[in-house]
Amino acid sequence: MSEQFSVQHPILKRMYSLDGDVEQRTGIYDDWAVSYDEDTIEGLGYLGPALVAERVADIVPARTPILDAGCGTGLVGAELARRGFSTVDGVDLSQGMLDVARGKGVYRRLEQADITRPLPFDPDSYGAVVCAGTFTAGHVGPEGIDPLLAVARHGGHLVMTVLTPAWERMGFHRHIEELARRETARLIEDRADQTYHTQEPVTCRVVVLRKA
Repeated sequence: MSEQFSVQHPILKRMYSLDGDVEQRTGIYDDWAVSYDEDTIEGLGYLGPALVAERVADIVPARTPILDAGCGTGLVGAELARRGFSTVDGVDLSQGMLDVARGKGVYRRLEQADITRPLPFDPDSYGAVVCAGTFTAGHVGPEGIDPLLAVARHGGHLVMTVLTPAWERMGFHRHIEELARRETARLIEDRADQTYHTQEPVTCRVVVLRKA
């Protein structure tokens, strides 16, 4: 793990030092699923789910169908439900995480899939796609953006968090510029230096793209 991602919390050290191996990452999250909410929300002061849910609520009406990509245990889905969204689907790599998410009762449909590959949803299905906590060190790079845009409607939005040091290091900025050049999507908003964890000096960008 580089100094850019240096943190003190043992959970963060473990997660940010992953090498991107899908099976390894899936196994860790399966094992972590039961205590994930307590460890992240209470232990780390994790704000990612609230950040994206708030932004989505500002952009689209509550009747909009939403896909929660990398939904994990359903923290974003719960935040969306608090804001009146009732048509929310979720996708995640970890079946253990999906089992916990299902228990929250806030999703219409949950699927296990790798978000860097074509997703098991019809193209142009969602008015907004949200992704919190997935675009980060040791996890998913900008290659995960395109499959999410593919299931968004034309004119729909992708709202995502990107860990601050990952923005340049992993090439998110360059990829988004290329999407604009290809007229696939354009950057609507980029909120830098948002507090991501209150218990660690970790920040993120909250990024909004609009599909062309």
